Amino acid sequence: GAEDVVFTGGEVTIRKDLPELVSHAKELGYRVIQIQTNGRMLSVSSALARLIKAGANEFSPAIHGPSAEVHDALTQAPGSFRQTVKGVQNVKKLGLPVILNSVICQANHRLLPEMAHLFVALEVDQFQLAFVHALGTAGENFDSVVPRFSEIMPFVHEALSIGRASGVRCMTEAIPLCFLGPDAGFAAEAIIPATRIVDAQREVPDYTRYRLEVGKAKGPPCAECSLDHVCEGPWREYPENLGWEEFRPVLAT
Repeated sequence: GAEDVVFTGGEVTIRKDLPELVSHAKELGYRVIQIQTNGRMLSVSSALARLIKAGANEFSPAIHGPSAEVHDALTQAPGSFRQTVKGVQNVKKLGLPVILNSVICQANHRLLPEMAHLFVALEVDQFQLAFVHALGTAGENFDSVVPRFSEIMPFVHEALSIGRASGVRCMTEAIPLCFLGPDAGFAAEAIIPATRIVDAQREVPDYTRYRLEVGKAKGPPCAECSLDHVCEGPWREYPENLGWEEFRPVLAT
């Protein structure tokens, strides 16, 4: 019953057979075929053209800073900011949608308003501010990578305001509703469709259930919160490291 498919990774554009996989997805009848990528390969016009010819019709690149200095430091790939920006520009010139993703972390959270201005200037169709999920290297370096929700929120609110004022759709991901406050309506969790994830090692047949039962957590403040029934809570690694003291339940009026 699925109508949309997302090719993601790792970095999916390094697969030489990606155009063939996209073509197969088109033959199967998928309506939206999205490429989720770091965006660097999109700067190569011929590579982008092959994907579009095969049937890709939506692109989701990632930019994690307003400048090469910040973005390249986070990706640890010199030149990646320039390539990804060029990739976004290439896709937009061809009239296809760009759903841009940015991960909020210690190194960039104060720069979110600058990043929003950049995304607006690039004429992206949507940008999403996703709170870092402390797995792998991020988990090993938790204290230097993961900011506190209370620290990031002024910058999140300002970035969303910039997007709204410019008519660009903007969303958040993995920020509990008690922190979003008046911007709770911008939480992507409310509109994430039923999703099945398949990779080489395993399958997650219901990603929503996985997020709620495995990925995220609820704590004592959640039981008192009037938004508990619609809020997914934080990634569980956050309270495991920082506790629940920061969370303030939203009381019914």
